[in-house]
Amino acid sequence: MKRIEEIYWLRFYGCLAVFGFHFLDRLNQHVDNVYVDLARIPTVLGTPIFIFISIFLFSMRYGNQPPSGFLLKRLQYVMVPYFVYGLIYSMTKYLNLHRQGEPIGLVENLTEYLVFAGWHGYFLIIAMQFYAFYWLYCRYALERWLPPGPWLLIGSAIGIAYWGLTRWLGIEPPGYLLWIAPLGWVYLFFLAMLVVKYYPQLAPEHLREVPWLKWLSRPELLLAYVAVIVLLTLPGWLEYSSKETWVVPLFILFTLFAVTRLRNLHATPMVKAVNRYSFGIYLAHPMFFAIVDFAGEFVALSLPVYALLLIVVGMAGSIALSRIANEFPWGGMLFGKTLHVPTEQQTTAPQVR
Repeated sequence: MKRIEEIYWLRFYGCLAVFGFHFLDRLNQHVDNVYVDLARIPTVLGTPIFIFISIFLFSMRYGNQPPSGFLLKRLQYVMVPYFVYGLIYSMTKYLNLHRQGEPIGLVENLTEYLVFAGWHGYFLIIAMQFYAFYWLYCRYALERWLPPGPWLLIGSAIGIAYWGLTRWLGIEPPGYLLWIAPLGWVYLFFLAMLVVKYYPQLAPEHLREVPWLKWLSRPELLLAYVAVIVLLTLPGWLEYSSKETWVVPLFILFTLFAVTRLRNLHATPMVKAVNRYSFGIYLAHPMFFAIVDFAGEFVALSLPVYALLLIVVGMAGSIALSRIANEFPWGGMLFGKTLHVPTEQQTTAPQVR
């Protein structure tokens, strides 16, 4: 199977987007202006990219026949890190609040993090739900009733309505339970299945064979939509996260542009390096951000120095942890498995989680 070059670029972008989103969250505590808001716009695509890539690669590799033990293996490599990192982040918060004289119940705190998915690893639960749906979709040939083209439109409408109504009605269940419900993300599943279905026609030289996808993948359309988002940002009319109504069409336009224009653009060594450690970076970087914040309690840091330390310590620490963990048996399963990224001489497809 030929390597899918555009996935390297998408994973690279998604990893940096998640990193950048949390970096800007920290920065926003010290400076709050329209420039920070504008910088947030490209970061909201990080979580959707992770979910899209996972479904896309499995469907490309296995088609309609996921292998025996598929769900069990997904549980191991997705949900075990969820509980490991969730435990780390919950205990860190528990100890930090006690240190600051704001005690919180241990069981209450663990419940918020592990049961109510109250930390940034909530996206792993979303992914696991769609792995199960992918298995059902293949096992029972659901494409007959849920074709990806029409259901991308239906799923997009459901996602927009879900995020819009829950915000309008002020629905706020504990933790991130609102975020892990699949209704807000179902469009990603059908977008991935649609791209797989039409993958040969999405090459630039064959796009004319699917006129409506050719139109949706046009860079002018994406740029026009981004321009509208920027105009709405200037007066402060938007909120910025992957859970906003305006993100749904943005992600669809962005993804269709990327998979049609990046196919023959070879990934650079830096792009491949970030791909290799992307899962660890996704999961671990806030831990190293917290170390910088802790150091800042004892050493005065100017804003530029603080920002630089967040980037360097957050990225280098996450990569180092991933490398060390994967040197030990079970380390990858516990702390996030590094991805096998083929060299130029190899011709296999990129490894999927």
